[in-house]
Amino acid sequence: MDVLPTDTDLNKVDVWFQDETRIGQQGSITRIWAEKGTRPRAVRQQQFEYGYIFGAVCPAKDKALGLMLPVANTAGMIEHLRLISQATAKDRQALVIVDRAGWHMTKAIRCFSNVTLLPLPPYSPELNPVEQLWQQIKQRFLSNTTFQNYDDIIERSCQAWNEILSENGFIKNLCSREWSFLV
Repeated sequence: MDVLPTDTDLNKVDVWFQDETRIGQQGSITRIWAEKGTRPRAVRQQQFEYGYIFGAVCPAKDKALGLMLPVANTAGMIEHLRLISQATAKDRQALVIVDRAGWHMTKAIRCFSNVTLLPLPPYSPELNPVEQLWQQIKQRFLSNTTFQNYDDIIERSCQAWNEILSENGFIKNLCSREWSFLV
């Protein structure tokens, strides 16, 4: 997709991994503790309200940026890239590794001079460490949960995001990858 500017000093590149996840009333059910020989019950909602967390992590800096939106689309991606651009120091370049969602591949999102996009190979979500962040948030904070409405989804998702990121060194430990030479 994009290429780093030719005069880029690789020591001044921040690698970000970016992705989105849907949080909503049709949430996930996970294992729960129960007395041996019993069958615990977990509630699963039938409503269909959702919100989307746009998230990006920079493991080298133990930093994460998130944005909660009602839909996942190009406009949301541009706003998320704006946050990444603003969080990148003036003399540095952000290399944002993305999957191949439609709103990641459009030319409309190439609007920040200090942000370069690098798509992952097709069908390879395991290469994006943000997937593990989503798994942790959902399992630890949002599974077996019922939401009253959209505002409740937003509030509890933001609480989960803030809670998990309050753990010192969490992003660096969870999201660092040896194969990413700049991390």
